[in-house]
Amino acid sequence: METTESNSLLGYGKPPWVFKGSALYQLHLVKAETARAIIPKEFKLVEAFGYTLGGFFLANYEDSPAGVFDELVVIAGIVWNPPTSCAWAARVLVSSDKACVHGREDVGLPSQVATFTKRVSAIPMTKKSRFGNFLHKIGIINDYSPGVGGYQKRSTTGNGMMIDIQVKEMMSNHTSTDICSINLNNTPAPKWIGPAVKLPLPSFSGRTEYNPHLLKYSCQIECRLRAVPPAKVSGPSPLAMPMHDEVVVTSEYNGSETTDFTNSNYKRELSISVMLSKPILALEFNSLKMEKNNTISRYSEFCRESPAFQKCLKQDK
Repeated sequence: METTESNSLLGYGKPPWVFKGSALYQLHLVKAETARAIIPKEFKLVEAFGYTLGGFFLANYEDSPAGVFDELVVIAGIVWNPPTSCAWAARVLVSSDKACVHGREDVGLPSQVATFTKRVSAIPMTKKSRFGNFLHKIGIINDYSPGVGGYQKRSTTGNGMMIDIQVKEMMSNHTSTDICSINLNNTPAPKWIGPAVKLPLPSFSGRTEYNPHLLKYSCQIECRLRAVPPAKVSGPSPLAMPMHDEVVVTSEYNGSETTDFTNSNYKRELSISVMLSKPILALEFNSLKMEKNNTISRYSEFCRESPAFQKCLKQDK
């Protein structure tokens, strides 16, 4: 089996790479035509009634080979890989240059550097939420909050705080562009943060400027898991970007350097459309430990029995 070697010059060290922190995994109903415009045509999209399962993975890592950083993974949809299925990341936004280059070169992810601006405000007394523990863990809220004369002990009663995370992608000309705003509510941390679970997250990657091959990898996750109300996602302001619910999908992705889908702005628009799709489930990952090993393999090794095998080989050349 042919594998990619970890030849990053960024000091990630030898695998396995371990990331610790907290995360929110939110599933959305994404239009199949939108997902197909992002996913390589070698894959069969898992869909029903014109929709697939996409969404996003929002994480804050307190300890990782790249240090402390934020990450937003936009998931276009689920593709079929017998006997199971895998997610396809449309865009990966990270607040670390080191993590960005590692994602691009070592894992084949469509990584981009971004800023994550976090704003805190009080929740009106009429509103309730269950997002407390996740926001404590991602470093937005702790036991102390700004008060008169400095930081004061935060109350453990009441409705808590409203957190708005503004994500902006850094451009090559040193400017930034709005991607989305994710609104979370924070109430005092619950006594029970869910059962301890262990699960694999298999994914495909590749077909990028930095890694043109189709790759398959898996992350092993250990965490305390519980369901929470979905976060509210808002798109860029109308003055910053065009209307994202009017993105026109013109053809399928085919991995060619000459297609419209190599256009960065178009790919960004599709990713924003995924973020703005309808949420159906949100899962909070507390006490998260995510481990990536070096078994990142060419997709062709996994599809020898598939009718598309010869096509895979041609695309990988």
